[in-house]
Amino acid sequence: MQNDFFQKAKNHLNASKPFVLYRKPLETAITGLFQSTDALHVVTDFSKTGFVFAPFDSDGKTILLQVDEKTVTEYIAKEVNSATGIFKSITEDQDQEFHINLVQKGIDAIAQYGLRKVVLSRKIEVKTSKSAFALFKTLLDNYSNAFCYLWYHPKVGLWLGATPEILLRTENRQLKTMSLAGTKKAEGAQAPVWGAKELEEQQMVTDYIASSLKETVSKLTISETESVRAGNLWHLRTSVSGGLSNYNLKEIIAALHPTPAVCGLPKKEAKAFILENENYTREFYTGFLGELNFKEENFRSSNRRNRENQAYRTVKNTTSLYVNLRCMQLKDDKAWVYVGGGITQESDPEKEWEETVAKSNTMLKVVL
Repeated sequence: MQNDFFQKAKNHLNASKPFVLYRKPLETAITGLFQSTDALHVVTDFSKTGFVFAPFDSDGKTILLQVDEKTVTEYIAKEVNSATGIFKSITEDQDQEFHINLVQKGIDAIAQYGLRKVVLSRKIEVKTSKSAFALFKTLLDNYSNAFCYLWYHPKVGLWLGATPEILLRTENRQLKTMSLAGTKKAEGAQAPVWGAKELEEQQMVTDYIASSLKETVSKLTISETESVRAGNLWHLRTSVSGGLSNYNLKEIIAALHPTPAVCGLPKKEAKAFILENENYTREFYTGFLGELNFKEENFRSSNRRNRENQAYRTVKNTTSLYVNLRCMQLKDDKAWVYVGGGITQESDPEKEWEETVAKSNTMLKVVL
């Protein structure tokens, strides 16, 4: 069954037809969605059903993969060695000087132009002999608590990743989202002690999300901030939930994306700084992806006395979107790995460079 599942995806890739394979956090089922033609569908008002793939730049086009066929299989992850190395041959490269100068420029902009935070990133190019499917299985084995995916469209490209961050989930008229910021390398099993810089950065993201949703979400609930581990990294996470008084996905997504966790504050000014000063185009890195307007069916017994043991069906309309972090783009024998970090007035350029090195190992240990 599993072999048939992956063979179908390989056939689609060889035929240059769009598809996506993905597994949600802490689940064992892998879903495959297949489009029968190579047509490029674009989202306009987020009212259609399909799998969306959106760029960082919200002015760009959001791709909709049309679900012409859906298959599901079980995948039992293999045990992996949790030890991680630092790939010095990759991280000690010509990008270091540029990135350190970029971070300093970001700190200067915070002081001069009133930015509170800006997220700056870089792209690492490496050669790999592994197939996209081998890389995807390695992600599944290594990152059980992340959204792992392999996405392909012949007119866009081949991407895969393992992201720990939800942009939003809606279930009928209920919404859940999160703020995820702050990063520390795992040192043993204990959660780290967070400094003022990470705590401030996390609070900025939480406050922004709460403010952005106050007009469309009722009974807004904000959880306590907790430490969560994703691979060899720790993050700060705060959950936000509530009821949707006005169910307009386009409006909600526009309010949230790009979040301060991947862009900065104020959003407009931070985004302009990123587009002007980063030395590459992010494309779909720090965009979002996932299920749009899917139907979920639940069956329950309608007779408590079990006279006829009949069941009735409830149908939920759900959307599950994830921020495209910890990702890579594949082309021929090369992989482009994307990493970044949040810059505030407390940032130290050298330490910010080291943070991108630590983050890059999430994908580099899969590729190399």
